Amino acid sequence: MEKPARGLKERLNEVVIDRLKSRPMEAVLVLLYVTLIWAAPNFFTLENQLNVLRNATLQGIIAFGMTIVIISGEIDLSVGSGVAFAGCVVALIVQRFSDSLGNVISVLLGCVLAVTALSCTALMSGLLRQYTRVPTFISSLALLTGLFGVANLLTSGFPLTPFPDWYGFLGSGYLLGIPVPVFFFVVIFVATHMLMKHTTFGRAVYAVGGNMEAAHLSGIRIWRVKTAALVITSVLTALSGILVSSQTMAGNAAAARGWELDVISSVIIGGTSLFGGRGQIWGTLIGVMFLGIIINGMTLMNVSEYWQYVVRALLILGAVLLNSVLEKHREQ
Repeated sequence: MEKPARGLKERLNEVVIDRLKSRPMEAVLVLLYVTLIWAAPNFFTLENQLNVLRNATLQGIIAFGMTIVIISGEIDLSVGSGVAFAGCVVALIVQRFSDSLGNVISVLLGCVLAVTALSCTALMSGLLRQYTRVPTFISSLALLTGLFGVANLLTSGFPLTPFPDWYGFLGSGYLLGIPVPVFFFVVIFVATHMLMKHTTFGRAVYAVGGNMEAAHLSGIRIWRVKTAALVITSVLTALSGILVSSQTMAGNAAAARGWELDVISSVIIGGTSLFGGRGQIWGTLIGVMFLGIIINGMTLMNVSEYWQYVVRALLILGAVLLNSVLEKHREQ
């Protein structure tokens, strides 16, 4: 009777180990969550859980788009400045035209202009990459500084606060007891997951990122795919900027400074390769929640802000190393 029991135990162990190998960050996320329930005061309250969700969604919306860009073999470092720029554009339009067009029309016009402007910058990066071979690392680094400068020019260096009261509902309101940004987050997660998993475009992104030459020989228009990925991310960046301006009720050029690093960290923690060709939207969701929970937990535990950066760096490095080791093990 002992051999069958040992056989069942061995099979169960194999199932668990295989699961951990295929989904390592999910296990780490669960472990982190359980640890913080025990260690961080008030972490497991409903109010705090909703706060974690609301804060994670604003960067997470961009991270889903960044996943597509990185899988395609490119990168976008301008998203932090893009968030601030979008909020400032909306605020400026509302300030200038709310009296003549009304609050609703001026807000809609500002949102459309913000999305259009950031889409044009992404298109410019794509065209530079195609015709001059300037890496998107360089073009987006230039945009990081340029958009920050333009945002300050639009606001003269001071936050603009022209928004009507109802505008705050988008970033700070609740619907059915859930923060409104979470609904945007869920819709975008589902949309990008379906896009990458079940469409020709998604397969083309993986092909281009995995082997650009082979994708070209297969008839895939590689530069169109890469540019489309950049434009998708710019649109999501604009949406996040609109939600941030709604949450703060201001267009602030200093908003979202450094977000690009947190967004890229979430994507890499989720298992997406910086070399392109490999990654999942689902993994990015795990990465976004991982970072959001770490930041929230350390804040509740009154960990010094400086130590928070050190701990985040170590955990990010550990997560990337874990994914790398398991990936090599799967290839053997």
